[in-house]
Amino acid sequence: MFLRSFLSAALVAAGASCAWAGDISGAGATFPFPIYAKWADAYKNETGNGLNYQSIGSGAGIKQIRAKTVTFGATDAPLKAKDLAEAGLEQWPMMMGGIVPVVNLDGVNSGDLTLDGPTLAKIFLGKITKWNDPAIKALNAKAALPDLAIAVIHRADGSGTTFNLTNYLSKVSPDWDSEIGVATSVEWPVGIGAKGNDGVANNVAGTKGAIGYVEYAYAKQNHLTYAAMVNKAGKAVAPTMEAFQAAAANADWAKAPGFYVILTDQPGEQSWPLTAATFILMYKKPGDVTASNEALKFFEYCYDKGADMAKSRDYIPMPDNVVALVKKAWATDIQQK
Repeated sequence: MFLRSFLSAALVAAGASCAWAGDISGAGATFPFPIYAKWADAYKNETGNGLNYQSIGSGAGIKQIRAKTVTFGATDAPLKAKDLAEAGLEQWPMMMGGIVPVVNLDGVNSGDLTLDGPTLAKIFLGKITKWNDPAIKALNAKAALPDLAIAVIHRADGSGTTFNLTNYLSKVSPDWDSEIGVATSVEWPVGIGAKGNDGVANNVAGTKGAIGYVEYAYAKQNHLTYAAMVNKAGKAVAPTMEAFQAAAANADWAKAPGFYVILTDQPGEQSWPLTAATFILMYKKPGDVTASNEALKFFEYCYDKGADMAKSRDYIPMPDNVVALVKKAWATDIQQK
């Protein structure tokens, strides 16, 4: 649990000796937690204001903002325009990144193993149970795959990372689509559940033969072995900033009500198939306008001064034209007086 402990400490430090009535409060997705920690520390150093962010998963973040126990919720599973309107919520994307399959196999380094969508779906369905299965061998002719049981590690909590993974698997596997579907929390046919991206990362790191899925920053921080993926164009690609950007380039944010955009399985020879955005939820008519205004100042800081920090954690900053659209929405939709 080193990663979570480290990041939690960073946020606690960022929240100390706040210059206004209380910390900016938020809860939700673990996907963006590494960059929120970095932004919070920088913002505290510059303004004196702190951030109290609970990294508890997208599903719990949505519940907390609906319950009005936090100023903002964070989710990697965006709400549709109808749900936003019914709840009186505003939604916007903060940044984009990549979800990666991670494995624990002796003698296999990052990029040595290649998987495609249908094969990944069969692994998570429990229909492929050994690492030397013919379907995996067909994609990895030169790899020495062991006669070892596959240990599936999945999220146990409501998760936007799970939402994006299951969205992708439903696009590439009719069996997954009909048997499991798309949700932040699903009935997994096989495997062991773990809480948060860091929980999955730690379980994969400690289990021989394991496979799981985490946001790319967690894979790097925990020195996990990632698999390459065959994308929609039929090309094997590694998870890189360029591959995430190639997938993100197809997004048409201006025409998406509530900025509802899903970036999985995008076209393009360089596109990473498990690219995702992460979103913020806030009330259009907040109960505490002062707290809401402070949160907006924090997010404005992140957009204006946090792009390089995001890149350093392998996230893709939102394009300037999208940031302009978001700020316009804040001005027109969120009560600030």
